[in-house]
Amino acid sequence: MLNLVIRGGTVVTAGSLGMTDVGVQDGKVVQLGGSMTGRRELDARDQYVLPGGVDIHTHLTSPVDPGPGVELWVDDFYSGSLAAIAGGVTTIGNMTFQRDGETLRQSLARDLQAAQRDAAIDYILHPVLSDPAPASLAQIPELAAEGHTSLKIFLVEDNFDSLVDEYLEAIQLAARHGMLTLLHCEDGALIRCVCRELLQMGRTAARHFPASRPIFAEVAATERAIAISRALDAPIYIVHLSSARALDSCRRARADGLPVYVETRPLYLYLTSERFAESDAAKYAGAPPLREPEDLRAMWNGLHAGDIQCVCTDHAPWTLRQKLDPARDATNLRQGVADLETMMPMLFSEGVRTGRISLSRFIELTCTNTAKLFGLYPQKGTIAVGSDADLVVWNPEAWRVVDGASMQSRAGYSVYDGREVVGWPRFVVSRGDVVLDEGSITAPRGRGRWIRRGPTQRL
Repeated sequence: MLNLVIRGGTVVTAGSLGMTDVGVQDGKVVQLGGSMTGRRELDARDQYVLPGGVDIHTHLTSPVDPGPGVELWVDDFYSGSLAAIAGGVTTIGNMTFQRDGETLRQSLARDLQAAQRDAAIDYILHPVLSDPAPASLAQIPELAAEGHTSLKIFLVEDNFDSLVDEYLEAIQLAARHGMLTLLHCEDGALIRCVCRELLQMGRTAARHFPASRPIFAEVAATERAIAISRALDAPIYIVHLSSARALDSCRRARADGLPVYVETRPLYLYLTSERFAESDAAKYAGAPPLREPEDLRAMWNGLHAGDIQCVCTDHAPWTLRQKLDPARDATNLRQGVADLETMMPMLFSEGVRTGRISLSRFIELTCTNTAKLFGLYPQKGTIAVGSDADLVVWNPEAWRVVDGASMQSRAGYSVYDGREVVGWPRFVVSRGDVVLDEGSITAPRGRGRWIRRGPTQRL
């Protein structure tokens, strides 16, 4: 007798769809179809059985040392795990920042300790290189060998241009050792120039935030990232791409055969810069900012056509009080929103149900492509014999109104509050454990595991 059997559901992967039973033993999928019985059985009739979501872009630890007066993101590995589970995500990736004086290895050790204590689902960590000193560069091959096969760099950082040779060496080292480099593509010098002008003109209200980080700054950095990929033959992953023009640059690069991969995030699929005319405009701030309606349409077209490979959240939760801090101005609003619980339901509701994307494309964008690029496939990101039993019984007719105050994130609000969403998880299984049971989360703190990864798989 198996530990768990999911009966009568339509099993969906990136390449297949069919009604079959799923058998789980010792945290793995061990049988698809045929005769089986389980100690526990879930009825999935008239529902989908999906791979658990893989959201590799979250912020659940602080980039700076906590201390008196320091405002921090409000979710940690535990509350972030609960939000993920509620939305059908079973694997998360956290951005692990180098703090002052730390090497990459020291920063990873700090966040691994926090995750081992608090994470309720499986996780990976992306070391963020903010100080490309020789000691950190020397650790890149070692970290790759140990299963940390990604590296994050901010092209927008003040020191990127002054230390560009060292950053290029880091990207080249990463590529040689099977790592994928994640790049935040905004041009820091251009943004600093624009922000100085805004301050001089007194255009400091939150409604001017989109002007503080213009599209041309994103395009300039995206083109630079593509040139780096071309020069070094290095795979790059452009995080949270927001504009049609930047996407056009990536499309041309991929047509040339370059290993350039694109992520967008939910903000750019549902909201536009018009929101900055509202009285609480600051709550919508993210980097890059919300763009124009034509950019939103380009993101959906990119999802449909395959020009965008992944949808991830960039979950960076603040409370509304923090977001609306009157001491902030258009050049330094707190960036980021809570999105882990709503990413998959909203993409299903606004994408699959409306016909903008297919069900298989939905799985590619939220599960399979991400798992492949980040060295997790086929352990994660699919339903196959031998894969981890990360499974979601998805009710395609479940109707709910988004209410951030009742959700799992400690942010206490959602930028989508009041939006009607159809399609939510009924059961969520993480490594064979039922962690969401008819709306009730049962995962204990600390049950999540760090996942050792292989090299990136080029798509």
